[in-house]
Amino acid sequence: MVTVDPITLELARNRLAAVADEMGVVLRRTAYSPNIKERADCSAAVFVPSGEMLAQAEHIPVHLGSMPASVAAVLAAFGADLAPGTQYAVNDPFHGGTHLNDLTLVRPVHLDGRLIGWAANRAHHADVGGEAPGSMPAHAVTVDQEGHRVMPVAAVRDGEWLPDFVDPFLAATRTPAERLGDLSAQLGANEAGARRLAALAAASGPERFLAVAAALLDYGERRMRAALAALPDGVFQFEDVMEWGDGLIPIRVRVTVDGDRLGADFTGSADQVRGNINAVEAVTRSCLYYAVRVATDPTIPANGGCYRPLGLHAPLGSIVNAAPPAAVAAGNVETSQRIADVVLGALAQAAPDRVPAAGQGTMNNVLVGNDDFAYYETIAGGQGGRPGRPGQSGIHTGMTNTKNTPIESLEAHYPFRVATTRLRRGSGGAGRYPGGDGIEREIEFLAAATVSLMGERRVVPPWGLAGGGPGACGEDWLIRRDGSRERLPGKSTFEVRPGERLRVLTPGGGGWGSA
Repeated sequence: MVTVDPITLELARNRLAAVADEMGVVLRRTAYSPNIKERADCSAAVFVPSGEMLAQAEHIPVHLGSMPASVAAVLAAFGADLAPGTQYAVNDPFHGGTHLNDLTLVRPVHLDGRLIGWAANRAHHADVGGEAPGSMPAHAVTVDQEGHRVMPVAAVRDGEWLPDFVDPFLAATRTPAERLGDLSAQLGANEAGARRLAALAAASGPERFLAVAAALLDYGERRMRAALAALPDGVFQFEDVMEWGDGLIPIRVRVTVDGDRLGADFTGSADQVRGNINAVEAVTRSCLYYAVRVATDPTIPANGGCYRPLGLHAPLGSIVNAAPPAAVAAGNVETSQRIADVVLGALAQAAPDRVPAAGQGTMNNVLVGNDDFAYYETIAGGQGGRPGRPGQSGIHTGMTNTKNTPIESLEAHYPFRVATTRLRRGSGGAGRYPGGDGIEREIEFLAAATVSLMGERRVVPPWGLAGGGPGACGEDWLIRRDGSRERLPGKSTFEVRPGERLRVLTPGGGGWGSA
């Protein structure tokens, strides 16, 4: 039996996290699209041969918590015939993906013919076809309306794209040159990660490398079990809603803490709907992982070991575990935020000194395009007030961790003019520790285009905690060329003409504690 001392363990933890960090840097610096290069809408991680996550970069929670499902899907499809030097692609939400824009490249890493791990990265492609530019049409009821699906498939062999993958992928998108550039960046990021993993394994020997990896996973498990054991045993329930049409769709969770284990049961949540706010099970699992880390100890190593004590029950056919062929584009970006909110609301009862009030609870997705371009952005908002300090303003919260597109880059790449970007003062909830403020952003269109909006918290505001007040709801407005204004639904797809403007007011965070 190989023993691993604490110093070796800590060195290995940081080295492996640095591999994932470097993969992310390579991906961003070589990407073509502003969405990846500027906004950092991408994530990277490395895995042990069985597919458990070994280390991740601090990228996007909804990507990272669900990425093991992509590796598992590739293992299931090709596990008996993994070819060294081959990379595999997947975006199918029902076979290891989340929504179609997020394409994952998975690369097995071999040393002397032996599988020693995996390098994988996920990037949000601004357009993958479908019935509207940006691939999130508000009217979609099936996943095939949203764009091109990629079942687990061999995508690259010896550095060359395989036509069975790349030809239909590029044929489906409105922006093939940009897509190929971003795909190439993903390829390079995995190659960088594979080289680093192989070098670490060669330096210590594969047996020692795999033993240290197993010890790291066990260490993550021990840390999580200790953190859960520090919580009071009990059953904690919470519910919140998604806004859909003229109605509200419930999401309910029952969190059970029992010693050093935690289970989340979403029985009672709404059935999946004829729309795109359905989430697949991998998304719901990633929300659970994120919320538990918030409520316990964020310094616990984020690897597959720390998630072993966590159980999930999400009924198949529900809004938190949709069955095909449901549309799911907004399930990844919007429903994920609400799932995280309900788990945090439940955990606030068990860890009131750690859980913040609700953040803005939406990504405020704005998609604009025509046959020549596709623009995608999520707009930040207010963070919930936290025990001991106010929420931050104008920041992404919850299941996303991206940046904004700098105005200079946006106006250089797209036919827009940014008229206003500023904090939405007074939108944070009142409290001893107030919620952060949202953002006011207004853009003027210089060319005819199709716009899709995917937003939440337009009707039901982000909640406060411990007596704190709610944050302000978001608003979306279309300003016509004659100055008239139209209030837009939070989820809509519509046409715009040159000279018209879109004004988005994002929600503030809830306040914490009585003012």
